[in-house]
Amino acid sequence: MGRTAAGGPAGGVPAGAAAAGASDRRSSDGVVASRESAAPAREPATDTGALSVRPSDEDVARRAAVRDNAFSAKPAPARFLQVVVALFFPVIVVAAAVRAVATSSFLWFEYHRPGFPADQFGFSLDDRMTYGSYALDYVLNFAPPRYLGGLVTPEGEPLFLDSEVGHMADVKGVLGLSFFIALVLFVLAVLSCIYLARRYKGGIRRALFAGAVLTLVGMVALTVLAVIGWETFFTQVHALFFADGTWTFRVDDTLIRLFPEQFWTDSAITIAVLVLGATILTLIATWPTKARRERSMLAQEAAEVRYRRALEAS
Repeated sequence: MGRTAAGGPAGGVPAGAAAAGASDRRSSDGVVASRESAAPAREPATDTGALSVRPSDEDVARRAAVRDNAFSAKPAPARFLQVVVALFFPVIVVAAAVRAVATSSFLWFEYHRPGFPADQFGFSLDDRMTYGSYALDYVLNFAPPRYLGGLVTPEGEPLFLDSEVGHMADVKGVLGLSFFIALVLFVLAVLSCIYLARRYKGGIRRALFAGAVLTLVGMVALTVLAVIGWETFFTQVHALFFADGTWTFRVDDTLIRLFPEQFWTDSAITIAVLVLGATILTLIATWPTKARRERSMLAQEAAEVRYRRALEAS
């Protein structure tokens, strides 16, 4: 009876089961206690991380990769300005050569060189130098047409006809506009080179080399056209800039006597020689040798490092 009341099958719990249950509860309580005691140890790290502003390692690596790509990539403005300098180069060189020919020194050389045709209507060498200098000065200065129209011969007759003065006024306008455009392009090319020198090492050399090649190709094409048919070439050039009937004169008109066909042939040859000389010198100075490419690469890398350090320090 006492066994039944203490732990019999009717409602009692065996001692072993009770011990095991107590052990299980202790084990479970122990796990829970350990988890509860471990949780507060992690929360300070979590709270500290939430308050930190330091970016993750992935963000740091991504930003560094973007910055390095930006430094190593050829900037778009540099590409554009290289093309600008290359395209402007032929215009600037040709304008400079024309200006060098349009001088009293070249006029003197032409009149005094052996084989230059004499004036068959009576102009002496001094007459040619005097009258030719007036005509040359007029197309380069800002004087009105009367600068030529008011000149007279020793006999008191007008030196230039109205048609001649009108043509020289047209020449003055064409040359003035051409030189102005060339000057503007020269200034823009200089500004472009300043940017390239600061931002893209080797860009000036590449741009000038491309411009010299372009000039050489254009010269070859024009030379072939001039050699094949000089008369046609001369006529087409004048027709391009002047209206029909305004640039043809009689053989005894003053302009023809001062500037015969031989003068224009020699002028064209001289301009071509000057342009060719400038182009060859530019090609020699900018030829993309291995040593020049390596120097440009090292200079560009050094500039990028300096720029990166300055950017990171700011």
